[in-house]
Amino acid sequence: MVRALFRALVPGANAVRLVVPGILVAAGLALLANLVADAMSGGVAGLPKIPSSPVLCAVLLGMLWRNTLGVPASCQEGLNLAMHGLLRTGIALVGLKLTLSGATVIAETALPIAIGCISTALIAGAVITKVFGVPKRLAMLLAVGTAVCGCTAVVAMSPVIRARHVETFFAVTCVVLFGSIAMVVYPWVAHHFFAASPVYAGIFLGTAIHDTSQVIGSALIYSQQLAAPDALSAASVAKLLRNLSIILLIPAAAWLMRHDPEQSGEAQKSSLARAVPLFVIAFLVFVLVRTVGDAFFQSGAVAQQWNALVNTGSSASQLLLTCGMTAVGLSVSFSQMRSVGWRPLAAGFAIATIVGCCSLILTRLMQVFGA
Repeated sequence: MVRALFRALVPGANAVRLVVPGILVAAGLALLANLVADAMSGGVAGLPKIPSSPVLCAVLLGMLWRNTLGVPASCQEGLNLAMHGLLRTGIALVGLKLTLSGATVIAETALPIAIGCISTALIAGAVITKVFGVPKRLAMLLAVGTAVCGCTAVVAMSPVIRARHVETFFAVTCVVLFGSIAMVVYPWVAHHFFAASPVYAGIFLGTAIHDTSQVIGSALIYSQQLAAPDALSAASVAKLLRNLSIILLIPAAAWLMRHDPEQSGEAQKSSLARAVPLFVIAFLVFVLVRTVGDAFFQSGAVAQQWNALVNTGSSASQLLLTCGMTAVGLSVSFSQMRSVGWRPLAAGFAIATIVGCCSLILTRLMQVFGA
């Protein structure tokens, strides 16, 4: 019995040992990022006070580490866990900041903007990739990755259209490169145009940036830099609407490729099954939990305990997101990006820029005429 228990525990112990180095690196850099941000905000050593976001510092430190010191292979498992498991758990917990009524109000404003940006990305992707001579499958991956949910959309779409591994790599690299640039730059664009409305700033970030992790990172930078927590909730809802569109786009792509002799119905089914990640469902569950909790626990000691629980969940979300965004920074390799070639990069940059401009214009119009 003891031997059986030991054999059952050993694989778990080995798995823990594999992820510990990467988790420690991500957590250590996240802690350093918080210290750097606090020091800059406090005006250390007599320097001027510069309000700084811990997430921005975490991403930049991660990128600096990856492209100077490099990331040992022993850290990769843990960094993957931080970049996917911890980050997605943090995103799901953002749902505790919203109730169904609040999410619905944001969704009503964000939906037409999201539809406009998705349509623009798909049309621009078809035209621009043709101009630059990008192969058909890579063109589809670039367009869908920019339009919907970044790397998740690329990975889900790739088997449906039978994209080659190198095409999937190129598309993911473009998403990471231009999404990372937008993640750092767009918070300042949002502040310039939507300083008086954090909700519209969040909707802009949620509809203009590619990957979910990049949207959340950008919204966190905006929220922390400008003390505007509503931007994070709005960005999360806007991005959720874009993520859900993949349910329609995967069957559409399969239909477009229906005459391809290599096309497989099984590939479509497997990709559709993983098109909506579990953390999206968990996000909605936490929104429902917050709604029910606020309705039942309105006064007295129970209400105080409920609010304390919600605050704990929000704090845990911030911690997990900062650690996960550090891992995202550690995943950005400049040398890999140089290997892609100028045509896909030029096409990806053009599509990303057009979608960003479309989001800015539509969000601004909604702010002016939708109020």
